[in-house]
Amino acid sequence: MLDILLLGATGYTGRLITRYLATHPQRGTFTFGIAARSEQKFETLRDELGDALLHVPTFVVDVANFDDIERAVQQARVVINAVGPYWRWGTSVVRACVRHGRHYVDLTGEAPWVRQVISEFDYVAAKAGSVIVPCAGLDSVPSDLLVYVASKTLKSFAGPQTAIDTSTSAWKLSSSGISGGTFSSILSILEDIPRHKAREATHDFALSPIKGVPSPRPRTFYALSVDPPLRGVLYLMSVVNRQVVQRSWGLFELAGRSPELVFPPGSFGPQDVSGLSYGPAFKYDEFMVLPSMLHAVFVVFFLATVALAMATFPPARWLARKLMPQSGEGPNDLDLETGSVHITNITTSAPAANGRTVTVRTTFKGKGDPGYLLSSVMISEAALALVQDKNLLPPFAKRGGVLTPMTAFGDVLIQRLNACGRISIESDVVPVEGGRMKVL
Repeated sequence: MLDILLLGATGYTGRLITRYLATHPQRGTFTFGIAARSEQKFETLRDELGDALLHVPTFVVDVANFDDIERAVQQARVVINAVGPYWRWGTSVVRACVRHGRHYVDLTGEAPWVRQVISEFDYVAAKAGSVIVPCAGLDSVPSDLLVYVASKTLKSFAGPQTAIDTSTSAWKLSSSGISGGTFSSILSILEDIPRHKAREATHDFALSPIKGVPSPRPRTFYALSVDPPLRGVLYLMSVVNRQVVQRSWGLFELAGRSPELVFPPGSFGPQDVSGLSYGPAFKYDEFMVLPSMLHAVFVVFFLATVALAMATFPPARWLARKLMPQSGEGPNDLDLETGSVHITNITTSAPAANGRTVTVRTTFKGKGDPGYLLSSVMISEAALALVQDKNLLPPFAKRGGVLTPMTAFGDVLIQRLNACGRISIESDVVPVEGGRMKVL
């Protein structure tokens, strides 16, 4: 049996994942196979990677054919699904993985689909011991990771019972465009997903097993008081990122309050999960950093105009289909290398008995296009964590179910990303001046 099977290996992001796995420093310690719709589609990959694919088995899999999916899924312990849009093609892959007790990771940013997957598969996946982790790329690993790391830093400084009050991430992105697959997913959200389901997935704690304190209301312009100050606008992917962070909060919080509701009797003691909670008052927000207010106004106007046209004017979608990248297309290798991401997270504790708070600054820095090159790194390392580090993963991974990146992988994924050579994660308490925490 293979360790990893990659579905959609010949798509744009699938090719990046294939290249990353085929040339991974630990390549000799795991096996993987690749799947695509036809044998001809593998030729480009073989031409590109040469000897690196010599001993990599290939599988012809049509994701519209459940028998194909079932046969392929049974060949591996972990399935990486790079075939979107997930609302159209993802459910049958998750179903096959759960049915056969296999683990699963994907790159979706489609919150309505994730909500549906949780409803349909969370319980049976836990019964099967199958770990299902949607949103294991740029959406939504960094957001989930930053809060998790900030919470650990707070607790290590101020004590294990320290709770979070607010946590805000400021995203500074440099990317080179979108792929045909990403554009197809955008169209799927507009055309395939029923509007009431799309609305439900935007509500606070739509993916969480329990509800908490509502997040700050989305607004047009944002500011974060750090040195230097960061200003920007609503980040479009904050909708799904916030939902994933809130699901992590909900799973951690529920496990801390009532571990018997989350884990089988006798499997884990309270000490295994009590230190993971973010606290009952936790609130999360994020935004996209821009160089000036004028730039921010222009971006807001442009995005609002495009979104309105795409949502309400079918000819606009027809034109976009002609102009945007087609399936399998995306930025070239040179453009991928010039991209970057720098996220600054400021997390503040709930007031202690003496009224004092603690503030933590956590950063996530990545070299390379964040949506594609870095996403291929994140999802590959997540899959490898399930293969090589299963005994070191958090209790939730031993339970199974539909999880988030941090509830499934925790410290293991953080260590893997810090070691990959493209990503660095740091977290420190903001210094005290005059008895108060200094942020500016």
